[in-house]
Amino acid sequence: MAAGWYATALLLPRLRRCVSTMPCQLLRCDPASITFNASGEPNFTADATRDALSIASHHLVALKRPVVFPTETVYGLGALALDGTAASLIFSTKGRPADNPLIVHVSSMSMLRSILPPDYTLSKTYEALIKHFWPGPLTMLFPRHADIIPNIITAGQSTIAVRMPSHPVARALIAVANAPLAAPSANSSGKPSPTRAEHVHRDLGDKVDIILDGGPCGVGLESTVVDGLGADGHLRVLRPGGVTVEDLQRTLHQELHASGDMPRVLVHRRDYRDDAMELAPTTPGMKYKHYSPSVPVVLVHTLTSPPEGMQLQTAASLVSSLRDRFPDRPVHIGLMTPDDSRLAQLLHGHEGVSWRLFPLGKVTQPAVIAQRLFDGFLTLDREGVDVILIEGVAEVDEGLAIMNRVRKAAGEAAWVSL
Repeated sequence: MAAGWYATALLLPRLRRCVSTMPCQLLRCDPASITFNASGEPNFTADATRDALSIASHHLVALKRPVVFPTETVYGLGALALDGTAASLIFSTKGRPADNPLIVHVSSMSMLRSILPPDYTLSKTYEALIKHFWPGPLTMLFPRHADIIPNIITAGQSTIAVRMPSHPVARALIAVANAPLAAPSANSSGKPSPTRAEHVHRDLGDKVDIILDGGPCGVGLESTVVDGLGADGHLRVLRPGGVTVEDLQRTLHQELHASGDMPRVLVHRRDYRDDAMELAPTTPGMKYKHYSPSVPVVLVHTLTSPPEGMQLQTAASLVSSLRDRFPDRPVHIGLMTPDDSRLAQLLHGHEGVSWRLFPLGKVTQPAVIAQRLFDGFLTLDREGVDVILIEGVAEVDEGLAIMNRVRKAAGEAAWVSL
């Protein structure tokens, strides 16, 4: 099996040349027209939405072609998770490295059980998390069923990352296709994740056949990925995302405190390090540079002191240093900052500099900032700014996931006094 996965990886450059050149269909779906019965089967009140999902399902199952669909986190590029050839088109379409594993999406608990080893039993921790956060933006690592999960999905790892999306269009598509779907974000590898159908169309519109437009994504950041398979019983957060660490801690305390089986919630790189896993990651977003627009991004820290060797700047000195990079013409700077921050006021007013402000929402509403983050990167990039400044936020609640993404997107950082 491992040799087969490696052979498929070698074919990816060739597969990339075979990506469809057919016109892309943008099919509108109404999430409000979809409901689910107790078994997780979808019901539709809008014929157009039902028809769009039927077309997408046909492409997935009969044609073995990838399809773009909305989730509550970001738009995903999906293909059959149990078909290695179909899944390989995800990598060729995105230009994704073959050693970067994929997340598998299911629509029901019965579908989850069908892809796990028959002798595997859910732990109390996982039962609590599924009860509170599925369907939703939480991905969990499970043992891989080697007989049915292709190696290309897990990049040869012994675990598989699975989640059940809460977006009605995503969950209904999986149910109509009656097959689990592997689906990373629907963008060129390394670029900001799309949160609107138009983001996908501008980026991959000439490489995909179907984009299901279900409106803007509600969360705006990828799912939280956790690993509860360790022998010590603790829950490790491999990637912060749509479910906060505080949410996880509250839920586990509520569900497990009385039993005495209270696991700790440990955040990778904050509470522990695992160099071996970073070299051979079990989940996306750990090894490669991600979320970067085509123009430079500077992370502006205003809440913390600079580390040793870095200087605390004034806003004026930061703008001057950026202005000096473009001595022969005016510089156009994009600024992403909370609505109630003083940074925008301090930065404005310099000769030879024009500004494009993209407000992120209030400091007290990190969920709104998370929802707007990737849209801001993509909007400013499309408008042709020379550089993007983004102000850092406190790493609590959704702020932890926001700063995880911003650090991966930014090529440099500055510390500015307000």
